[in-house]
Amino acid sequence: MRYWLMKSEPDDCAIDDLAAMPEQTVPWYGVRNYQARNFMMNQMAVGDPVLFYHSSCPEPGIAGIAQVVSPAYPDATQFDPSSRFFDPKSRPEQPRWFNVDVRFVRKTRLLGLPELRASPELANMRVLARGNRLSITPVDPDEWRFITETMLELKTDEL
Repeated sequence: MRYWLMKSEPDDCAIDDLAAMPEQTVPWYGVRNYQARNFMMNQMAVGDPVLFYHSSCPEPGIAGIAQVVSPAYPDATQFDPSSRFFDPKSRPEQPRWFNVDVRFVRKTRLLGLPELRASPELANMRVLARGNRLSITPVDPDEWRFITETMLELKTDEL
């Protein structure tokens, strides 16, 4: 099992939106970075836990917990000319972009960037690195435990 942080713009899909969706599940569509795509295709597995992160908003930070519930499959938005994620070079027989489905587990208090940065235990966390723009990053198991157990005070059975 691996741990992940996945960024979503709240205007597109906030943690409350995910909680309100049918089956509380959403395809993680629109990823157009090869490294993030490769994480989904080659490293994510069904059951992997996710820190759901609100980005590109006034108060970015971890807003909840989710879980990967499908293997990677072609992102349908790449084939839709009306989508802002349309890729004219992608073909159904040879897709370039993939997504996984993510299911809501629980909403948490917002754990903002200043609080994350103030914790020495998270000094090497990829989302906190200067210049990091990846929408999906792996989370070290020790970072996951520190965030969920210490900062969010969650018990394993709550995840």
